[in-house]
Amino acid sequence: MKVVIADDEPLARERLRLLLAEHAGVELMAEADNGLAALQACAEHQPDLVLLDIAMPGVDGLEAARHLAAFDPRPAVVFCTAYDAHALSAFEAAAIDYLMKPIRPERLAAALERARTFIAGRETQGPVAPNRQARTHLCARLRGSLRLIPIEEVHYLQAEEKYVVVHHARGEDLIEESLKSLEEEFNGRFVRIHRNCLVARHELIELKRVGDGHVQAILRHGKAPLEVSRRCVAGLRETVKNL
Repeated sequence: MKVVIADDEPLARERLRLLLAEHAGVELMAEADNGLAALQACAEHQPDLVLLDIAMPGVDGLEAARHLAAFDPRPAVVFCTAYDAHALSAFEAAAIDYLMKPIRPERLAAALERARTFIAGRETQGPVAPNRQARTHLCARLRGSLRLIPIEEVHYLQAEEKYVVVHHARGEDLIEESLKSLEEEFNGRFVRIHRNCLVARHELIELKRVGDGHVQAILRHGKAPLEVSRRCVAGLRETVKNL
């Protein structure tokens, strides 16, 4: 079983490292001290299990778990935390167990058994879409590594075959998510202007009718106007009026 530990406290990582060393067949692949580093380690090593703290700087453990739930193969996630207030959110993020610090050897052993059961059935489970609050970042995977894109930097999202192109302040990236799921998750932040395009509400400046009767959306940071479908025009006019 390949394992990644993510905790911003060195002593907590050391304790987990020593406890794992007591279990045959468990290989520690990497350690991370924040959520972004944990996701990078998981993209690189494809672990079977991630032992994940919740309160970490930057991307916290709950958001990291929401991203991990979409990985393929999906690692088992076990939260290791000093707080019991996040238990419900942890299981909504598709965690298989929730351990309270200081981690007891018998509880870690039970979590490892749960992880083995999860791994054995993983081929039939596939990625999941857990119940979740909206993420603060989108995750683009790039040849064994990944890039996290802050939601506030996203200008618009455009469907292209099985991918969505994220146009953002630092360029463009591909993500393997659907426009429909993104529209539902970030309800209110993005508005649909076409069946294949969502635009950040704060990016809209005006709607412009062109010579052939079509309507285009002018964006604050757009390199070119975007086509607006006829069915979206009326609702979009109201949105622009209220900006």
